Amino acid sequence: MRKLIYYIATTADGFIAAEDGSFAAFPQAGEHFRDLIADYPETFPAQARAPLGITAPNQRFDTVLMGRATYDVGASVGLTNPYPHLAQYVFSRSMQRSADPQVTLVSTEALPFVQSLKQRPGRDIWLCGGGKLAADLFAEIDELILKINPLVLGQGLPLFARAVPPTLMSLIERKAYANGYVRMHYALR
Repeated sequence: MRKLIYYIATTADGFIAAEDGSFAAFPQAGEHFRDLIADYPETFPAQARAPLGITAPNQRFDTVLMGRATYDVGASVGLTNPYPHLAQYVFSRSMQRSADPQVTLVSTEALPFVQSLKQRPGRDIWLCGGGKLAADLFAEIDELILKINPLVLGQGLPLFARAVPPTLMSLIERKAYANGYVRMHYALR
């Protein structure tokens, strides 16, 4: 069965974006990018792939899930098909239709939809964000990969938008970089 993996950048104090949804305070470069490109090339959006020299095939994921606010970050600047190399699903009850034919709008309950999606053949499923969708899907998240930036925001959008049950995790892998960036990979349950 496919796994649902919440692969997300966060600050040291657990925020995935500023309160307005922006990522401007997050470091945009560093030695860790080399490993992210090698290990997860499919997680870079279309407009970044050529400038970064990303030509590798998908390594881990063939599907990406986004909440509306996460999708709107790119859509607001005209990027309505951010990951054409992945099956893309946007979860929203307020959108009337998808802005791009390659992006599937899901307006039903997220949990049963993802439970069904996990049963289909394919690679793992990337939960891109945001915190609301992550909280809705918490019961189905198999792994959590945190890209922890050496940054404290003090306030912003949290990793999970509401309380989730206390859950023990097992460490799969960790990697620390001289620039303060740390990647932590956990299995849940």
